[in-house]
Amino acid sequence: MSVKERKNKFYAKRTVHNGIAFDSRREAKRWAELCLLEKAGEIADLRRQVPLELEGRDGPLLTRTGRRMRLTVDFAYTDLRTGRTIYEDAKGVPTRDYEVRRAVAAAQGIEVIEV
Repeated sequence: MSVKERKNKFYAKRTVHNGIAFDSRREAKRWAELCLLEKAGEIADLRRQVPLELEGRDGPLLTRTGRRMRLTVDFAYTDLRTGRTIYEDAKGVPTRDYEVRRAVAAAQGIEVIEV
């Protein structure tokens, strides 16, 4: 079975929008919306697949293999009305691993909005 034929266990459909591959239609749709907001001048510095390093009380959190743990969010941008950096993740079904990483990010003061 090729990569294109492989089914996602959460039934997400890989989608290509303007030559960019997305893991789901929801993610592609949100990207298109954010691009319009950036063109309208409401947001700036729009980025995709942004890794956030996760830190604990005693330093960086590590995986079982010793690598630094991170949460990769689908989108990050600056809201020009507030000046704050906004992190978004397009989730249909949040996994347990995602929930834990999001909680650690929240403890660091990083709020991730699910869209």
